[in-house]
Amino acid sequence: MTDILFQPLTLGAIETANRIQMAPLTRGRSTQPGSVPNEMMATYYRQRAGAGLIISEATGISVEGLGWPAAPGIWSDEQVEGWKLTTEAVHAEGGKIVLQLWHMGRLVHPDFLGGEPPVSASATKAPDHAHTPTGRKPYEQARELSVEEIARVVADYRHAAENAKKAGFDGVQLHGANGYLVDQFLRDSTNLRTDEYGGAPENRVRFLREVLEALCDVWGADRVGVRLSPNGETQGCDDSDPAATFGAAAQVVEDLGLAFLELREPGPEGTFGRTDVPKQSPLIRSIYNGKLVLNSDYTAEQAAAEIEAGKCDAVSFGRSYISNPDLDIRIREGAPWAPNVDVPKSWYMPGPEGYVDYPTLAEEREAAE
Repeated sequence: MTDILFQPLTLGAIETANRIQMAPLTRGRSTQPGSVPNEMMATYYRQRAGAGLIISEATGISVEGLGWPAAPGIWSDEQVEGWKLTTEAVHAEGGKIVLQLWHMGRLVHPDFLGGEPPVSASATKAPDHAHTPTGRKPYEQARELSVEEIARVVADYRHAAENAKKAGFDGVQLHGANGYLVDQFLRDSTNLRTDEYGGAPENRVRFLREVLEALCDVWGADRVGVRLSPNGETQGCDDSDPAATFGAAAQVVEDLGLAFLELREPGPEGTFGRTDVPKQSPLIRSIYNGKLVLNSDYTAEQAAAEIEAGKCDAVSFGRSYISNPDLDIRIREGAPWAPNVDVPKSWYMPGPEGYVDYPTLAEEREAAE
């Protein structure tokens, strides 16, 4: 039974109709140059407005922080106007949407920066390859941010949060997961600093706290969330003591009284980022008293069971939302989920194919008659 997924939920000042969230999904469909959201993106999100809460795709807070081809930004007036198409479309369908704020740190290839190196907590280099407009290329070594530059990056987050408000979002979520800049500060494999931003977990969460404080200044804590990935390596970013590190991070979230905390927690059988590192959600649940959202490879039945057991308050679904614009209806009716056609090609290729052309359950039934 999945009835509990359809109970309303209050996330700070955001009232959601159900506990099915749409997780952030990078799709690479913004208009270039300029990383500007467009009408096709508005259609994509409008189709999925049945989610209790949509967490937007990761959105760059600055040129420095965005290193993914055709991903959107939120630093310019043109981008703000582009995002209004999406927020208005989602709200017209009765949905709620928050903007995920993203700085990729060392995962920005110099090709996006006019040849300049990316920035990070420390001078480290990510493994594997970056996706660039001219193909896959090895990551290059980042340079360490100075204390003065950290303050400037925090100001970039604040500016992005202000623009998100102008664009009509219902709130913001800080992307603190998956090996990007916030995560690079949190974990001891990528944060090698010896100043007030490095060393003990209480220091490594300082950047997280300062960014969240800036977002709360703009929005109020009751419209701010954060996403963390507390167990296992991700994009070369790892930690020797995840309980200590993410316990400290959870305490920051608790101290600030954020509206919600989302955790991406793969397991040993996960389809992406599988790991044997224990999930930290039980520890985090004991520290953070706000609304907890879990993510990674959940079926509807598993999600309902987790909520029933009190392990979380909602579950976010990612890839299942790609080919199921009406995922909430399919769950309610116990209908099969449609397959992702041409996975993973259709995730990132330009144009509407594999993006806004998936049928709803009603359309499938009509076609079968």
